[in-house]
Parts: sequence; structure tokens; C-alpha cells
Amino acid sequence: MLRGIQIGVLTKLQPVSIHGQVSYDIHYVKADDEDLVPQVARVGGEDIAPGLHPGDRVKLHILLNQVTKVERDG
Repeated sequence: MLRGIQIGVLTKLQPVSIHGQVSYDIHYVKADDEDLVPQVARVGGEDIAPGLHPGDRVKLHILLNQVTKVERDG
């Protein structure tokens, strides 16, 4: 996907610290994926909505097939 929004369900949110900069590995499945294939994206802490938990439905902002922002859906 060049640019757009995809809906997914968060399965795991794992913090990753690289040289003191905190990012998150976002584990999710696409809402429209019947096979529930797990996906993973690394996103900076400033681009993740606060208070997200596994099981939450999220909007994944996509640019050049990379997740750039994660927001709660709804």
C-alpha cells in the first residue's frame, strides 16, 4: 500500500530501547485477514496512541508499506 489506513487488532505491544530512544514493536492482525496472519511493525513512541492494550482495535497509518502511526479505532 502506497498510502492509507488499515484496521487491525493489537495482539502485543513490546517496548524496544535503542540507544535510549524508545520505540515499540506492534504485533497485530489485520481486521480483514481471515487467516489471522500475525504482522509486526516498529513505530516510534511518539506515534502510538497512549493507553493501547492487546485486543484493542487500531487504525494503522501506512506509508510505502510501513506503519507510521497507530491510533485507537473508534
